[in-house]
Amino acid sequence: MAIETDELAALAAEQELGAAPGTARAGRGLDRAVALRVLALARPHAGRLVLAGICLLFSSVAFLAVPYIIRQLTDSVFVHRDPAALNTITLTLLAVVLASAVFNYGRGYLISYAGNRIVTDLRIRLVDHLQRLSLSFYDEHRTGEIMSRVTADTTLVQTVITANLLDLAQQVFTLVAVTAIVLATDWRLALVALAVAPLLAGVAVLVGRRTRTLSRRAQEQLGEAGAVLQEALSSMRIVKAFGAEEYEIRRYTSAVTRSFGALLSAARYNSFLGAVMMTAGFGAVAVVLWYGGHEVLAHRLSPGGFISFLFYLMMLVGPLQGLAQLYSSFQQALGGATRIFELLDTAPGVVDAPDAYTLPVVQGRVEIEDLSFAYTPGGPLVLRDVNLTVEAGKTVALVGPSGAGKTTLISLLPRFYDPADGRILIDGHDITRVTQQSLRGVMATVPQEATLFAGTVRENIAYGRPGATQAEIEAAARAANAHDFIMALPHGYQATIGERGVKLSGGQRQRIAIARAILKDPRLLILDEATSALDNESEGLVQEALERLMAGRTTIVIAHRLTTVEGADTIVVLDAGRVVEQGTHAELLAARGLYHRLYTRDFAQDT
Repeated sequence: MAIETDELAALAAEQELGAAPGTARAGRGLDRAVALRVLALARPHAGRLVLAGICLLFSSVAFLAVPYIIRQLTDSVFVHRDPAALNTITLTLLAVVLASAVFNYGRGYLISYAGNRIVTDLRIRLVDHLQRLSLSFYDEHRTGEIMSRVTADTTLVQTVITANLLDLAQQVFTLVAVTAIVLATDWRLALVALAVAPLLAGVAVLVGRRTRTLSRRAQEQLGEAGAVLQEALSSMRIVKAFGAEEYEIRRYTSAVTRSFGALLSAARYNSFLGAVMMTAGFGAVAVVLWYGGHEVLAHRLSPGGFISFLFYLMMLVGPLQGLAQLYSSFQQALGGATRIFELLDTAPGVVDAPDAYTLPVVQGRVEIEDLSFAYTPGGPLVLRDVNLTVEAGKTVALVGPSGAGKTTLISLLPRFYDPADGRILIDGHDITRVTQQSLRGVMATVPQEATLFAGTVRENIAYGRPGATQAEIEAAARAANAHDFIMALPHGYQATIGERGVKLSGGQRQRIAIARAILKDPRLLILDEATSALDNESEGLVQEALERLMAGRTTIVIAHRLTTVEGADTIVVLDAGRVVEQGTHAELLAARGLYHRLYTRDFAQDT
């Protein structure tokens, strides 16, 4: 019945986590593979870990010598009253303690170095992998949950492959050595003491399995709490504007409380394990005291031998309890490691072809042929049979109702996603045949909402070209109508602008984004209606900067306000993922189709 209850609890945990029934049980079959991958992380630091293990060995030997010294003290000094032996034993004890301290220091330093280096390397590896994943991954995963894997889960793994790994070695060595010593001292007494070991091992295995399930559940719910917090902190202006502070507090409290509940359940299992270990251990000690006392009275064991046996027995209880706790800790770490390896094993959705080449210098002619796209394989098509040609140096505006596919289409140009069918050519080069780095190197984007980073003005302008000189950066800022307001800031180009440029106005942020694009000097420019959210004065400055930026470049504009794209060389009208109209402003008005209806409505709203 207990087994059935445990299985039902595991099944409920799986369902709460959103896993398919049986996932946790199937996962146990992967324990060995996950453990080997965890240990492989320590391989580059094997030298230091071996030295730490040697220090651990010597400190353990010194520790095991203490009961033997106490035995000599009892039999030689207290029984035989030998003062010279007292001096010798005392000096020996001091030497053993000093040696143990030195070796423990060496072990601690080496473990700390290796552990911190391992977790640092692992986090760098994770971030490197995250930077190379496609946008589709971030469409499906929350930032806070990803951050939890990079921070909390890596710390769990660090613990298990450094401190816990050597602790395991120490406990095993102590267990084997002490078992041999007590058997040599009095095998009958030793068998009485060791009778409880199989019981303790069985309890440890059962509790450890349940602890792993609960630990993974706690880590995932902690990641959920982190995601909630990250969303609230990154959108604090909206939170304040809507007076939603209490709502966000409740959201975070609910998420972190669920994590607390799982952690509490794991702690309850661990505490139960500790209680069983202590009860069984001291019960064995009580039996040993009774039986050992009879052995001394029968002169089959000396008083010193009996006292040292008790000391060794107490040393035996420690490793047995420690091994059980380490097993539980290993199970927790394997849960965290599984989440890390799931992330590392996630393949990018968009990758360079094996024979991909660097895109040469291009003029900027874009051809889109029979293009169809869905965000998920087999899902609904967002774009259908799109055909479009943009001549080098010309400006094309994409217009259409909301959801027509305008943003999706421009997301395919830099290969943020790959189409389901069709292809895109730049100067005759299929973009799937060139490297992503070189493809994106000929493009620049100015979005509707400028994305800036919490560094200096200079760093933000030079983001796409870090090696630019100060003169080049200032020239780009002047062309973007940004130089004057930058120089008015405290520290000028070295002024920090806060997270997402919060210390700047919308128009100032947009002009810095334009300066960044000008400095990159792209052949293909993508504009996502960069002036739609600005006031009239800012819009005039930004529009003037955009005209300088667009000169001589192939430009694709997403237009939300149609009055801003009347001068485009070609206007392409999208509806439900298809190109339904195409031509100049005058031609499309004369056709009196969808563009005419959208333009008339837009013009009426503007007036």
